[in-house]
Amino acid sequence: MVGKLGMSKAGGVTIALAVSVIGATSAFATDGYFANGIGARHKALAGAGVADGRDATSAALNPAGILRAGNELAISASMFVPLREFDASGLGFLPGGTTESDRNIFVIPNIAWNKRTQGNPYFDAVTLSMSGNGGMNTTYAAGPARAACGGGNGIFCGGKAGVDLTQLLISLAMAKSFGPVSVGLAPTVAAQMFAAKGLSQFAGGSSDPANLTNNTHEVVFGAGLRGGLEWAITPGVRFGLAGSTKIYSQKFDDYAGLFAEGGDFDIPANLQAGIAVDLSPQLTVMADYKRIWYSGVESISNPSTNIFNCPGFGGADPTQCLGGANGAGFGWSDMNIFKIGLEYKATSDLTLRGGYSYNTQQVKARDVMFNILAPGVVQHHITGGLMYRMSPNMDFELAGMYAPRTHVTGNELFGPVPVDISMAQFEVTAGFKYRFDTPAPLK
Repeated sequence: MVGKLGMSKAGGVTIALAVSVIGATSAFATDGYFANGIGARHKALAGAGVADGRDATSAALNPAGILRAGNELAISASMFVPLREFDASGLGFLPGGTTESDRNIFVIPNIAWNKRTQGNPYFDAVTLSMSGNGGMNTTYAAGPARAACGGGNGIFCGGKAGVDLTQLLISLAMAKSFGPVSVGLAPTVAAQMFAAKGLSQFAGGSSDPANLTNNTHEVVFGAGLRGGLEWAITPGVRFGLAGSTKIYSQKFDDYAGLFAEGGDFDIPANLQAGIAVDLSPQLTVMADYKRIWYSGVESISNPSTNIFNCPGFGGADPTQCLGGANGAGFGWSDMNIFKIGLEYKATSDLTLRGGYSYNTQQVKARDVMFNILAPGVVQHHITGGLMYRMSPNMDFELAGMYAPRTHVTGNELFGPVPVDISMAQFEVTAGFKYRFDTPAPLK
């Protein structure tokens, strides 16, 4: 397996091209910490469309969908604005009032290149794609000295605090048509970059305090497999099913005292199923269901309250210390997501899109204090967009998303003192799609 990379404080001598690329996809959160759509089309549809592949970016959702795309290149970039904050009374450990996370603007690129290969005995289309999957990013200023910190500062008494997790997926999708059924597979390589700061207050509850916080950005690599099918039930009705295995990753050695199982942070498995119905030649309606198994990654799903079973916090089970085999985590539950998308061809050159997505809440009240670091709690996504044909070979695409502020309230870990975490989101995506030719897509 490819070795891990570090970014040194002295100047980043070991920074490789992969680090530069994933740094540009700065971390974000929508379906928990997964993107709710990849590329301008799927973002405008709120991530729906597993049964309605139309372009190269379909590879990131359902590899079977690339059979309905031509020889084309799709490029897009999103400006993502997550507004994260927490409210506390100031009567406990956390600072009082409203504390907002800094750095609220992120740029997220996506690129996909599709090639039709009629006559190949193994596949009819192949797509190379790169997309940001998701992540978590928060930055809380150090602020003034506080009595609760014994004269120290920062939300956790360790100065400036926050986490920075970014994930990039690179896949080679291949699809084959078997009459009304199309099947696709996409072996996927993942790069993850992570750093944490300001968590020294939790050193007594860590199995490896030297690798808990304030270390450099670390890059690790992993691999998994995405697959899917698209079935044309009738000429106007299609069913789609796609999913990804867990992406098994190298461990974050520099944060082996933070993440459970000695720094393990695999990317969870997920599954999406849906139907697309052409109500008319101009109007298509899509309805999808998605599930993300956050429970399959201990560092995400283990309760934060496990830390109280650590000997350093008064318990008797060292495996439940931060970084331990059963170490404290963010306490996230598995997520169920429901998506609806509409696509209307208003004219020969203009297509309008809209969507709505709802997801169940994965953060529990008991875990709100840890989730100050990753408050990906939004549940509603309202989206819209368009595609405009600029020339026979070039399309311009635009998408927008609004996620209303969602709150989760619980108590601080160190006492029955209320704390509320919340997030709202805005996003604008612009992209271009260039067709190298205009072949009739496979049916």
